[in-house]
Amino acid sequence: MRLTPILFTAAAASTVHGLSFPEVRSAFVGYADKLRRSLPDSSNVFTRSPAEVETRATCPAVWTSIVSEMSALFINKTTTPSQCNDDARAAIRAAFHDCGTWDSTQGATGGCDGSLIVAREAFDRPENAGLQDISNKLLTMQQKYNTAVSPVSVADILQVAASVATLTCPGGPRVPTFVGRKDSATPNPDGRLPDCHGSGDSLFALFQAKGFTANELAALLGAHSASKAFNQPDIVPGTSQDDTPGIWDVHYYSNTLKPVPGMASFQGDFNLAVHPVVGKEFNGFVNAQGKWNSAYANAMAKMALLGVPGGKSNLIDCTGVLPKGTSVKREIKAAPINDRVR
Repeated sequence: MRLTPILFTAAAASTVHGLSFPEVRSAFVGYADKLRRSLPDSSNVFTRSPAEVETRATCPAVWTSIVSEMSALFINKTTTPSQCNDDARAAIRAAFHDCGTWDSTQGATGGCDGSLIVAREAFDRPENAGLQDISNKLLTMQQKYNTAVSPVSVADILQVAASVATLTCPGGPRVPTFVGRKDSATPNPDGRLPDCHGSGDSLFALFQAKGFTANELAALLGAHSASKAFNQPDIVPGTSQDDTPGIWDVHYYSNTLKPVPGMASFQGDFNLAVHPVVGKEFNGFVNAQGKWNSAYANAMAKMALLGVPGGKSNLIDCTGVLPKGTSVKREIKAAPINDRVR
């Protein structure tokens, strides 16, 4: 495709020097014609029909309805202003658990494939305790909206739900969100999710095998800003991991390093917070909301593509149908802890 500028350069040189090479020029032009005929029609190279472009560029309309229903499911209106609820927390965790079983040995298989629900991992594996209720709710939603004309996979429902849930929490970032994943009824490998009591070294190695850096791991941990523990033997059920569990903020980072009454950290989180490599990144998010939000959105977008063949190149961008985020209100920050931890 670079033949044209070369020909123009040769012609210019011939004119400047006042030389004429008819035989060489004839052979060159003949070769160029032959080469041009062997190439495909340039008007069709790297182009798609208008219909194809529209199909790939437009998020299917069904997702607008799904996102609306999810928003209603994930909001807690008993607080003023509204915050995210336990279903939202569970949805964020479910998305991690569907994708997080993947590592680099699996290539373009496993990962974000809906097997958490379709292969009943949420119901059969101890590490998924507490995800049964949200799994049933999201499966019901998928069955309600899935059609032959506009297919909706469980794998996509899980990832979109996490994005909507994050935005339902005041302060939550907009995570790039794509649809088009395929479901799998084959269970993903067991034992590849992080242990809440794991050492810093073992947890860091686990996430490195999934392709994450220390910074990305520290950012992902921040999702525990909105979490509560219900199935940990060393934590009272319902205890949150920071003092504002209904809000997406960086209290988690400072609270993990210096606990306050009413919350409890996972031992594994603390181990990473003081890890010589991950700890530096962890400390970098203390009192740095904007920095963390950006890092989390990028890391979670990466998580949501683990094991997806072709990554986002084969998916459709539905980020635009996500709800508007809610800013962190001063009145929430100033509220007594008993009004914030619910």
